[in-house]
Amino acid sequence: MTEIHLAFPYREKAVRKLRIGDVVYITGEIHTMRDMGYRRALDLLSQGARLPADLKEGALWHCGPVVAVNDGKWQMVSAGSTTSSRFTDLAAALTEQLNIRITLGKGTMGPAAAKAIAKTGSCYLSTTGGCAALYTQQIRQVIAANWLDLGYPEALWSLDVADFGPLM
Repeated sequence: MTEIHLAFPYREKAVRKLRIGDVVYITGEIHTMRDMGYRRALDLLSQGARLPADLKEGALWHCGPVVAVNDGKWQMVSAGSTTSSRFTDLAAALTEQLNIRITLGKGTMGPAAAKAIAKTGSCYLSTTGGCAALYTQQIRQVIAANWLDLGYPEALWSLDVADFGPLM
């Protein structure tokens, strides 16, 4: 097992060097997305619109966080992964369109996502279920909150993380 530390922006060359069994930690910007966020992102892109966050060469985490506002600032109360397999087709489409470099989530993803990930020089990194408390501690700050009309768990959260992991 090799321990790898990646920093934003997550470059294709560095990601292609990853091997099964590597333990990965990432530092920098990541974004959360779930069902409704994927659908909105794909819909906006099909209309030629821009997304409120730049996901190119970024990291997208399948997470529906619990958040609060303290002293006028967003705070992550709990942020753990959600099952990624249900996003396979949506993730494949978005990965191909935006070259999302890292997708994070729980469990596995299907063949469509695997094909898109291989084609774009991206990767899927699995988080550990039940580690929301650990992952929440690794979030330095909320950079932005978008699409709040979808509800907090479905919103597009942009986060700054430090040594986020372990991921495999």
